[in-house]
Formats: sequence, structure tokens, C-alpha cells
Amino acid sequence: MPLPLVETKTAQASKVPVVDEAYKTHRRFDRAARLFTEPGLHRLMGAKVIVFGVGGVGSFAAESLARSAVGHLILVDFDKVCVTNTNRQLHTMKGTVGKKKVDVMADRLRLIHPTGRVDAVARFYEAGASEELLTGEPDFVIDAIDNMTAKAHLLATCIARGIPVVSSMGAAARMDPTKIRVADLVDTVRDPFAKSLRRILRQKHGLPLERGVPCGVHAVFSTEEPIAPTPPKYDEGVGFRCVCPGGKNGLHDCDRRTRIDGSASFVTGSFGLATASVVVRELIK
Repeated sequence: MPLPLVETKTAQASKVPVVDEAYKTHRRFDRAARLFTEPGLHRLMGAKVIVFGVGGVGSFAAESLARSAVGHLILVDFDKVCVTNTNRQLHTMKGTVGKKKVDVMADRLRLIHPTGRVDAVARFYEAGASEELLTGEPDFVIDAIDNMTAKAHLLATCIARGIPVVSSMGAAARMDPTKIRVADLVDTVRDPFAKSLRRILRQKHGLPLERGVPCGVHAVFSTEEPIAPTPPKYDEGVGFRCVCPGGKNGLHDCDRRTRIDGSASFVTGSFGLATASVVVRELIK
């Protein structure tokens, strides 16, 4: 009877592929490396991206970047998780209502990309905080802010400082993700949100924004006509009532809005994934 084969330590070691330490490609991102190329993947591993607004668009964008090996993510949002976020925001689950969105999302992303760095900044973006929040020369900025004044200031600042930025336009009130497009902000069409944003950038920030002359802001938008909301029965007689855990915050109170649009995760999430795709494609090209 032949003796059983016994592998020596040398033989066992020979089966382990030798990895150049200069590359450091982790198996966690094997499929990403095969698409982005290893040099592209390492560019992402060394990149710093700031996501402003971690809601229906921003939460999906941030997670996609973490799954694309981006090495340093900074999440900026002042808000707390609300039960009404459940239909479209990744951090909203049983047990997270009332917690800061950036904290819950940062914990989630650290589990996805444990060798990366995720910073949670519970702040509202505004002119007075701009310099502090944009410190350190980010490689890219994702603008998923709802507040029009804050959004316009962020974009104007990025343009002035030459910071690459991709901005989400109106993602609510739509049902068809196949109508989502990406273009320079001056070339967006059929999007009332983008039209209002351009007007503010012209009037308050002195930007010309002439159609056909790129301003450098990548915009994710939809050509679908916005769908008017149908209020639930519990609004009858009393109107909309805010149930957010933070109540009135004086920054972006939902009960001060003229209209509360409906939304769908397969559209807002698609907006977020599209913004992430812009960041990845621009950083690795």
C-alpha cells in the first residue's frame, strides 16, 4: 500500500501566489481591479472624496464608492435618521431612527471597506462652514444636498477652487430610472430643479452658465416629468406634519417646504450610483 503524499512547507508555500508589495491589491476588490485595472484601483485607494448629503442619493453614492475601494470618504450631513427615510435611504433600518445619518452610514461603510478611512461630519453645509468642510484638497466632491442655497454655494465654491464635483439634480417625484442622464450643468434639460439652481448661480454667484459652454460641474438629472404628490389620508384636514426626530432644526425643516414630493429608492438610488460612476471614471482615466 503506497504511503500517503505529504506536502512539504515549501510545496505548500509554492501554491500561494507571490504578490508584489508595491501593488497591495486586496481580494476584496478583485472584481473592481479587473475592470478598473490595478493602477486605476490604486488611484481610488489613494483618493479622498467628500459626500455632502447622505440621504436617498448620497447614501447610495457613498456605499458605491466604498465598494469601489475609495480610500478616504468624508460624509457630511447634519440630519438624523427619520422613519420616513425608510423607503430610499440605506442607513434607515429598525433601531437606527433618531441616530445621526453620518454615524450610521460610516459604521456601515467601515464594515464594507475596513482598510479604508471613513470620517463622519455631522454638520450643515453653509457659507460659514465651507472653508473648514472643504479643507485638505479633496480629489472629488459629490453634491447630494437638498437645500438650494447651500447647494449653489457649494458648487460655486468648487468651481472657484477647481475642485472636481458631481451634483445631483431633482431625484424625487420620478418613477423611471432609465430617464437618468449625465451632462454638464449648463446642458441639463427638462429638470425644473436644475433650472432653478442655474438661476441662483447666475444671480447670487455671478456665474454666466451659458448653454454650450461647460462650467465643469457634472450633473446627474432626469428627463422624466416630475409627478405631483398624492397626500396620504392622514394629511387630510391637518396638512403635512413633520415626524423627524430632530423636529425643527432651523436649517432645513421639512414642514417649511411648499411641497413634499414622493420618491422611490430605485430612482434616488440610481442617481446616487450615477454620481459614484462619474467619480470613479474621472479618477481612473
